[in-house]
Amino acid sequence: MSVLRAIFRIREVLLVLAIAGLLAIVSAARPAFASPGNLAAIFTDTAILVMLALGQAAVIMTRSVDLSVAANLAFTGMAAAMLNAAHPGLPIGVVVGACLAIGLALGAVNGLLVWLLKLPPIVVTLGTLSIYRGLAFVLSGGAWINTFQMSERFLAFPRTELVGLPVLAWLAIATIAGASILFGWTAFGRALYATGGNPTAATYAGIDTGRTTCLAFCLSGMLAGLCGYLWVSRFAVAYVDVAAGFELDVIAACVIGGVSIAGGIGSVGGAVLGALFLGILKNALPVLGVSPFWQMAISGVIIIAAVILNTRTERSRGRVILKRIDRLEGVRA
Repeated sequence: MSVLRAIFRIREVLLVLAIAGLLAIVSAARPAFASPGNLAAIFTDTAILVMLALGQAAVIMTRSVDLSVAANLAFTGMAAAMLNAAHPGLPIGVVVGACLAIGLALGAVNGLLVWLLKLPPIVVTLGTLSIYRGLAFVLSGGAWINTFQMSERFLAFPRTELVGLPVLAWLAIATIAGASILFGWTAFGRALYATGGNPTAATYAGIDTGRTTCLAFCLSGMLAGLCGYLWVSRFAVAYVDVAAGFELDVIAACVIGGVSIAGGIGSVGGAVLGALFLGILKNALPVLGVSPFWQMAISGVIIIAAVILNTRTERSRGRVILKRIDRLEGVRA
């Protein structure tokens, strides 16, 4: 019995059960919703959210937050669309490389301001959110880049199918695999958890917490740059307000997935499942005929519930540690 309780306390297990329950409820009304083809389509629709959530998870684990991720996406997406419109023969690899470089540079601006000037991350990224949106307007002059101005190769790349899934989905899978290795098997991954868990102890252990936080912002920015191209090519349009407010979905996916806003706690699996749960929920509610206004309210309730669950979990872990300390002190006495 105690083993079952321990299993059900694992956030990933709870999310899998929640996703299964949601699919069962919707499938009862619309049996085709849980078909393999539709689930693959939902995963593809959620692929960008998954990739951004993994970058955001790295930032949040260092006790920071990146509010500029959607603005970064909008700017890089606009730059990619304008580059393609001006040079339609440019190889897709060059366009993707340019987006990665631009996204990395924008993420590095956030990281350096937080690291070198010791500014609060929420203030820095709130400021750069407006700056990056403004730069997208300056770059485009407020104009839209539509499908007729984009080359066929530019639009087709994310949609190209490989082994039954589009390239967009495979890129998300590759990002998940890369994040799993980075977070779980590298010195950078260990530094992420140490920086968020106990910055003072991490510093004494020789970890440069400022540099680690800066690198986390760089990772988030680079993934946002990649997603800038993927978003614009998938929806075949680029404009200043593209993905407006999407940073809230990204943060929500992390919180639902158990990434602690207090830092030091989180996993790749949790962030991915949180994004998938949010993606399935947003696809399921319209199918069930739920009003768009209620959809927003339901999403908000779920986010608050996830924060409460995260807080209770962290408190229980703290009590366990204190009990162990008390026992040790009793033994010494």
